[in-house]
Amino acid sequence: MRIAERYEAVQTRIAQAATRAGRSPTEITLVGIAKHHPAEQVVEAVAAGLTHVGENFAQEARERLPRVQALLAERGLALPRWHFVGRLQRNKARLVAGLADCVESVDRESLAVALDRHAAAADRILEVCLQVDLSGEPQKGGVAVEQLPELLRAVAALPQLRPVGLMGVPAAHPDPEQARPAFARLRALRERLSSTPEGHTLQALSMGMSADFEVAIEEGASWIRVGTALFGARESTTKLPAEPSDTRSTQGNKE
Repeated sequence: MRIAERYEAVQTRIAQAATRAGRSPTEITLVGIAKHHPAEQVVEAVAAGLTHVGENFAQEARERLPRVQALLAERGLALPRWHFVGRLQRNKARLVAGLADCVESVDRESLAVALDRHAAAADRILEVCLQVDLSGEPQKGGVAVEQLPELLRAVAALPQLRPVGLMGVPAAHPDPEQARPAFARLRALRERLSSTPEGHTLQALSMGMSADFEVAIEEGASWIRVGTALFGARESTTKLPAEPSDTRSTQGNKE
């Protein structure tokens, strides 16, 4: 199936899920996860209508983005907004702060401080989502629910960062319905925090991937992170750029 056909199929599923929930499909933003997919496929997705692209790995993004930008320019296509969705080390904060429009995986104050410093050096305001631990699995990252208000206060005080929402990755399960309680919990957290002075900018709920995004939409997702359903299976021959000294696994936020 061509990328354009996959894009239309995903958009149809988004519209159907939104209708079931009494929502407008225009409330949901599709973030296409480009991990391990070539630049040419990303460009085809943008040509089909994709406006937001997500990256899991800093070094892979650094290598792919110039090629994507060049191909888009050749075709007269506008650049999408770039999201970084993977777990992030502080030593990659400078790279990501210069590439991404939004970092969805901020889960600790030390990372936020590093992003703020590098965004200031680049004279940029960086949107961020706070990643919440929904699964209890360390490899997926995320701040503990009881520590979320403290992290929000710290991030909101940083001048170059703008907290725009919450992100979460539930425990993997073959039945997407099993993710519904976690999605509902994240929605309730955002609703509670958005009424606080430091949380008034929290509008986005980034939750739901290829296997469960329809349930996520029914539970209030505004951003869904979709890779396989949009781009197809990843090529097994694609090699991941080395991420030296990474003791924090990036696999949990894959798509």
